[in-house]
Amino acid sequence: MGYTSLCEGMKAILDLIADARLQFGISCYVPYPSVYKEMYEFASRNGCDREVTAKIDTWLVKKAPDRYRVDVTSQIFHEYVSYMRERINRGMGVAEDAIWEAATECLFMENPQNKKKEYREKVEREVIGGIIGKFRNKYRAALRYGILDSAPDIDVLILAKELDAAVVASDYGIEKWAEQLGVRFVPANTFPMMIKEYLKHTPEGEKEKGDGDKKKKSHSEEAEFI
Repeated sequence: MGYTSLCEGMKAILDLIADARLQFGISCYVPYPSVYKEMYEFASRNGCDREVTAKIDTWLVKKAPDRYRVDVTSQIFHEYVSYMRERINRGMGVAEDAIWEAATECLFMENPQNKKKEYREKVEREVIGGIIGKFRNKYRAALRYGILDSAPDIDVLILAKELDAAVVASDYGIEKWAEQLGVRFVPANTFPMMIKEYLKHTPEGEKEKGDGDKKKKSHSEEAEFI
């Protein structure tokens, strides 16, 4: 969005969320403690000041998903297990290819006599290191892309299902399983523009009207995001 730093971008988006909440009653939730903790640590690791963390605590509604009451059909569970089995088999194939490639490269390398240590270092440097790097990238694409691979991912979907809210994310796994669960999905890169679009159409003089609270309530019932 053209911001010079992550912290500046976080401040700007949280300010948009604040404006949307005050003017339209739009609520943005964050699963607590899983996703909230990740977000808080992410801001801290990137050197964001207390203003950012204060905005997180002020304008994002922290809520633990009700994992015991939100129902998920057995068909979804069945599909997820089948899908995971397929992805695990793909990951195994990637691992086997990496092993064969490493073994083949090592066989054709010159093995100096009485220089076991130097040969091992050469193999690690010229063969194993590069192949492991390629393996990690291919394994991630084969196994992790498009699946729910963490508890926070599941918390996001459960909370959205519980509140009948839209999910805001850039994760393909969340997008795929939001569709399966019948949960609305908003791509993270378009979410700020959506909020700006809401704010652009604020009726003139709405802030001065005495009956603004009634209008806010009707908006908040329609617009909630996780």
